[in-house]
Amino acid sequence: HKAKVRAISRRRGQIAALSIAAVVIIVGVPLWWRTTETYRAWLPVSQINALSNLQLQLSADVEVVFARGTVTPEQQKKVPVTQTWDEKHAVNEDTSLNYRYEVKYRTATVMEEDALNQPTAADLSLHTLSESWCGSLGVYVIPESSSLLPEDVDVYIGQRRTALLRIGSQVKVGRTLEQLLTHLKPRLKQVLQVMSFSRTDITAALSDRVRVSPGNQESIADSMRAFKSSPGYEITFSLLNPDPKSHRLHWDIEGGVETYIQPLLTKLAPLANFSIDSQILYYAMLGVNPRFDSSSSAYTLNADSLAHVINPVEARLGSNAASSNPVLNFLLYVPDAQHSPLHIHNYNKQEVPTNAFHSPRWGGIMIYNVDDLYGPEVTFPVDIDISMARVMGVFLAQLRLLLGVQSSTPPPGFMVAPCSSAGLADWELDRLMWSRSVENIATATTTITSLAQLLDQIGNIVINDNIAEQVSSAVTSLQLAVAELEAGNLGFALQYSKEAFSASERAFFDPSLLHLLYFPDDQKFAIYIPLFLPMCVPILLSLLKILTELRQRRRDKKAKNA
Repeated sequence: HKAKVRAISRRRGQIAALSIAAVVIIVGVPLWWRTTETYRAWLPVSQINALSNLQLQLSADVEVVFARGTVTPEQQKKVPVTQTWDEKHAVNEDTSLNYRYEVKYRTATVMEEDALNQPTAADLSLHTLSESWCGSLGVYVIPESSSLLPEDVDVYIGQRRTALLRIGSQVKVGRTLEQLLTHLKPRLKQVLQVMSFSRTDITAALSDRVRVSPGNQESIADSMRAFKSSPGYEITFSLLNPDPKSHRLHWDIEGGVETYIQPLLTKLAPLANFSIDSQILYYAMLGVNPRFDSSSSAYTLNADSLAHVINPVEARLGSNAASSNPVLNFLLYVPDAQHSPLHIHNYNKQEVPTNAFHSPRWGGIMIYNVDDLYGPEVTFPVDIDISMARVMGVFLAQLRLLLGVQSSTPPPGFMVAPCSSAGLADWELDRLMWSRSVENIATATTTITSLAQLLDQIGNIVINDNIAEQVSSAVTSLQLAVAELEAGNLGFALQYSKEAFSASERAFFDPSLLHLLYFPDDQKFAIYIPLFLPMCVPILLSLLKILTELRQRRRDKKAKNA
């Protein structure tokens, strides 16, 4: 009877051990794994990998209009004609571009002929008649005898999206239309290089993906001067008065900004948002002691010492900690009476005509001399009214450079219309939009690809739904931007590229991606082993004992059967 009781008790112990082990394995382990696993939302990895190999096509529509006297009646019968020009540009093994121009030839309408007979208003009238949209161009071919252009000018580039091209005297009347178009093609390509996207602009926009070589040093240097693409910029104008005892300065900064700066910023509104503020700093010194030049009876700042001017002044400027947008600083420095006049000298020891200089991706400084107001019987402090036209003209030119508006030298025979009151021609805005679109696409692609690689390498980083949504939004916007560039819709391409850039930056710099906030695997084991090991040891020993008894029973059965 006692043996039977012991057998039943042993049987119950085995069942209890097996039940506990089953509960731990079936319920406990999955529950623990589920409650301690890192949440990782789904990401479009395949689409991100496809974007890493950047292949873009930039398409622009070009309309070539033949004026009266440029084509014969026989040639007019074959117009309109459409051609497609393609040019490959392999930046590196991961980045390649195709420049495509859809060129359409036609003859001028009666209204366009009337506009071509008005030399003073031809640019504006032709722009209104051609209805050129963002990214497109119109080139009007005029006869050699036309009086619209000076004799030494073959191409005139206006403020809009139109250009005038004088047909050469070497074009014979008996030529076919195909021969005429072949003759015009090289000159038309030169016009497109000036007014539309070019290799130099695109290489500068892709500076982060391009290695510096002797062939692209100039374009890379230009890209390093301008600020990187950003959703917004802050512009600060500062008036530095080192000695308030010498002069009281008065400047109409609001009027100057409204007259000279605001028209340019209004035209640049599709690219970014701009905010402007101003300040007056007293007792602010340049931090560099100028040298007195006895030959000119003036103080000078050499080009080598200009690099040391910015740091001491920058400490007084202050910064907006609430904003992450780049800041463009423009400083107007009025020397005190003891160091007047003060002139900036270039590396050739010659005076800089504007008496100003700019620092790449920082801003510009102008020195405003007022020594002519210091007479022998002057009473200090002297009231000085600053000429805003003189100052803002310099700052406007520096602002164009810092925002990436490149002023390249046109080819021989070209004449470019001077800047209007807006400070920016329509075709210059288009060139900047092409560059910014490509730069935004390249930057967003690099950011998203780097983020995907980081998340793949570190499995402990939590991927929230918000991050996954930002990544998916960036990928979608990138695909749309690439498609719009290929279709030639520059405005939509820029907008989608900006959305992709913003979404990729928000996803990459999200605070929840700090993997140090979560436990690595070794820390998990260090925490959970002291907790679960005392509980698991009795269960494992019981299971081991059950297995040993089962083996012993099998041996006993085999012995009896033998």
